[in-house]
Amino acid sequence: MDLFSNCRVTGHRSSFHSTRKAMSEIAEMFQRISQRPNVTGIIVVDSEGTPIRSTIEDTTVQNQYAHLITSLAAKARHCVRDLDPTNDLCFLRIRSKKNEIMVAPDKDFILIVIQNIVE
Repeated sequence: MDLFSNCRVTGHRSSFHSTRKAMSEIAEMFQRISQRPNVTGIIVVDSEGTPIRSTIEDTTVQNQYAHLITSLAAKARHCVRDLDPTNDLCFLRIRSKKNEIMVAPDKDFILIVIQNIVE
């Protein structure tokens, strides 16, 4: 099952009402995703890469993921657009020996989910 189905927070402007609605959607998303058995961390970062919500308690680790994944997502987005200017990055999945990092970039937020590999 795809963790990110219907999870993207889109179309929000910076008005109070939109921000409040976005935060409500993020809270629902956190609840739904965190219930998955292999999920070890969830981070939502703003467009500048600053964590705005996270399940990772260690702020050093949280900031490291936020900074590195934001940078990687920006580079991946540039690659996609360089290949086809009409295209855009929708999702990025990174699988290592230990875990998998799933990234859903949006206009205002980036959702990062870290989960253990299940074989």
